Amino acid sequence: MNGTVTIVGSGPTGLLLAGDLAAAGVSVTVIEKRPAGISSLTRAFGVHARTMEQLDARGLADELATTERKVTELRLFGSLTLDLSRLPTRFPYLLATPQFEVEKLLLRRAVEHGVTFRHGARVTGLSQDDEGVTVEFAGRDGTTETLRSAYLVGADGIHSAVREAIGLPFPGHSVITSIVLADVRLTEEPERVVAVNGSGQAFAIAAPFGDGYWRVGGWLRIHSGTAATGTAADDEPVSLAEVRAVVEQGFGTDFGMHDPRWLSRFHSDERQAPQYRVGRVLLAGDAAHTHSPVGGQGMNTGLQDAANLGWKLAAVVNGQEAEGLLDTYHAERHPIGRDVIRSSGGMLRLAMAHTPLQRGVRALASFTVGRLPAATRHLLGRLSGIGYAYGPGVRRVPDIRLQEGRLYEALRAGKFVRVLPRGQADPGDARTAVVHWASDREDTLLVRPDGYTA
Repeated sequence: MNGTVTIVGSGPTGLLLAGDLAAAGVSVTVIEKRPAGISSLTRAFGVHARTMEQLDARGLADELATTERKVTELRLFGSLTLDLSRLPTRFPYLLATPQFEVEKLLLRRAVEHGVTFRHGARVTGLSQDDEGVTVEFAGRDGTTETLRSAYLVGADGIHSAVREAIGLPFPGHSVITSIVLADVRLTEEPERVVAVNGSGQAFAIAAPFGDGYWRVGGWLRIHSGTAATGTAADDEPVSLAEVRAVVEQGFGTDFGMHDPRWLSRFHSDERQAPQYRVGRVLLAGDAAHTHSPVGGQGMNTGLQDAANLGWKLAAVVNGQEAEGLLDTYHAERHPIGRDVIRSSGGMLRLAMAHTPLQRGVRALASFTVGRLPAATRHLLGRLSGIGYAYGPGVRRVPDIRLQEGRLYEALRAGKFVRVLPRGQADPGDARTAVVHWASDREDTLLVRPDGYTA
């Protein structure tokens, strides 16, 4: 059991965490209720700058990125344009790519580092004590097994069996139901920007994937004089005609959409677990928080949860740090999750504005953000993730040019990185990668494995 971690859920969050732990020498087993293979479920459509930086620290970002998929402009409500190309990062854009492309890279990395997968397995019970965690799961044939590990992480989504098993509530509420999405081709392609618009009766989104398909969809308050489409259950089939009606109401045109390769319906909740850690069990990704899809931050927030947790959990399991280090995971990531819920929810409500007062508030907000550079930087920092810090002394470190290579290349070792003045001797800490400034700077910088100041 010692030196082992069980992860429940093999979505992007679980896969990144599994790869990080295995790369650090931890024995990892992933339990996943789906059969083996990459799911075609692709609600996430974009990778933001901070997530790209985290993927860069694992040697995956350049492989994922292609020129055709880089979107440098977000257009909200028809009047507010956000220029991502001004972000102070090596990745000043939103990479429009389906979720399964991210999962492919993370799965390959996890397999290369020796992660064990148990597919078609459903968690049926969980218990923990001072020494470890025991999880019970049933296979597709109904056979029940148990697995004992030092720690367990629930990365199993909104309906988390792990969260339920440890008795954690998931307070919050449903904000909007029956959002429809589709990946389609467009006869009349708009500008290659990610656009969110609202008409009072609908809000709609359009985002290019770079492979000829566009992610389109949204929500319609009234459709053909009948009840709001929000009354439809998530499992009701979605027709292209319904998606077309939503987009046309939101943008004034359906862009001649055709040839859908994927259609889906879901609802949007705003919920957050009060604790991300209960003893030896931790939560990450949608199991810990869920929010509006506006802004495309869902998958990104989960991946950044995993980046924060992975090095800490590895250090504790490997006996390098005391168990109390795990408490900093909740302390650092819970406020970020709360902020994402608030900001994405605010954008959703502005998109849904339909009364004169609500539309006035939206116009004022758009004017303020568009005219005040500080407000624009703040919003871009939140959307992209590069604007978040974990406190006054724990800030994101941008990619730094070193005497040899870049900082995020040095972070690929999974260690702390100590940046020293040129010519200064190595202090000799086996857990720290030592590099040197490319410039004549004389200070020393210690960077955590997740790219924040230590």
